Amino acid sequence: MNAHHAARTGTALLGAAGVLLLSGCTGGGAETGDPSPVSTDATAPYADGTYTAEGAYQTPETVETISVTLTLSDDVVTDVEVVGDPTAPESTRYQGQFIDGIAAEVVGKKLDELDVDRVAGSSLTSGGFNQAVVRIKEEAVISAADNGDADTETE
Repeated sequence: MNAHHAARTGTALLGAAGVLLLSGCTGGGAETGDPSPVSTDATAPYADGTYTAEGAYQTPETVETISVTLTLSDDVVTDVEVVGDPTAPESTRYQGQFIDGIAAEVVGKKLDELDVDRVAGSSLTSGGFNQAVVRIKEEAVISAADNGDADTETE
């Protein structure tokens, strides 16, 4: 093994370790085979605030995206907003159903307890939602570390 190959391997391993650290030693992704991590760390301190992240998911026709905004207080979701940007006609219907039902599934729950599977008949949209939640968790942990858990708002 030459020095260049060893350095690349070491860098790759450090990057993978960093991803695992930030995602809280993750599990699998959504039913679409999405490898996006879902945090299982039930002790992560999250900074209070409002966080927005994008999530994407594969449908039979396209790749769709959604924007997820969560408001956190004491690690509990106090508000949720999901904005869809569907490109396929079927996605318009399913994203609408998901958006209409998501608050009942997540408001009042601890952020680390969120693992949305199917909402109002929509199962694929949850993959994008869960992906966005992972990104929000990462931001909220970083904000807590940077601000000593002070209130913060990020977009």
